[in-house]
Amino acid sequence: MAVKTIWPIDHTCGHHADRDLSDRPADRRAGFAEWLARQECTDCWRASNEGDEQDKAAWLKAKRAEEQTASEAWSEQYQMPPLEGTERAVPWGVRCRHQILTNAYTALVTEGTNSEAEWAEIEESARTVTRAGWWIDQRSSEPEDLTELLRAATGADRPTENPFF
Repeated sequence: MAVKTIWPIDHTCGHHADRDLSDRPADRRAGFAEWLARQECTDCWRASNEGDEQDKAAWLKAKRAEEQTASEAWSEQYQMPPLEGTERAVPWGVRCRHQILTNAYTALVTEGTNSEAEWAEIEESARTVTRAGWWIDQRSSEPEDLTELLRAATGADRPTENPFF
């Protein structure tokens, strides 16, 4: 006799469902059916978690607003120029620039071996990059790579004359 594949499940919410467990190995069906019986049915679970998604969205919106305020204050304090880009990209770019530069300062100056004078050069170079998309693209970069990335963005690593012409 084969192990049954359709199992009657009485969920904790009071709903009943006949579940097809044929996709599970035969020796795991009974245990899974018991576990399902200790859960709400799918519809009740979704209904109870719907508010959680709204709470997460509200929390994320508040967190982004807080980060944006801090980033804009930082940009003003350190005289960073406004960024250029789409309506959506500019605020994101401002947050990314803030995070990238503060992380780099910590890694290179506070915890590293760069001097304040060396950092001032990096910061001045960063002021010349005003495309929001560039800062967004660099958001996962390592702080130690910032100098090289800024040189590439500003053309400082490109030869001034083309030897082939």
